[in-house]
Amino acid sequence: MLYLKHEEGVAAIEFYKEAFGATVFRSFSNDDGTIHVAELEVEGSMFRFHEEKPSAGETSPRTIGVTTCGIHLRVADPDALMARAIEAGGEELSPMQDYFYGYRQGELKDPFGHRWTLEKVI
Repeated sequence: MLYLKHEEGVAAIEFYKEAFGATVFRSFSNDDGTIHVAELEVEGSMFRFHEEKPSAGETSPRTIGVTTCGIHLRVADPDALMARAIEAGGEELSPMQDYFYGYRQGELKDPFGHRWTLEKVI
């Protein structure tokens, strides 16, 4: 399962619901209202995140200014999902296109610094 770090867990949940149509499988809050852990699902792909803990060396891409991984979601209609994610506040990094290796893909960055590739096999 994919595991992300966020500095704004509540905002992240709302973005993923709006951008990707994510459903929240479960979410647990800390006493201060931050998200301890949330598990979300997008078209059968599940991922989880915790809010960052800089004191423990656990930081989000936006906090450190880079990301060290890319997230690929294989979905039924990547064009529609890309448009939806951009409308919700994602930043297009690579437009949706067909590649010689048999995928239709496009890449975006979410408002929290995570890079997502939306794809389908063609």
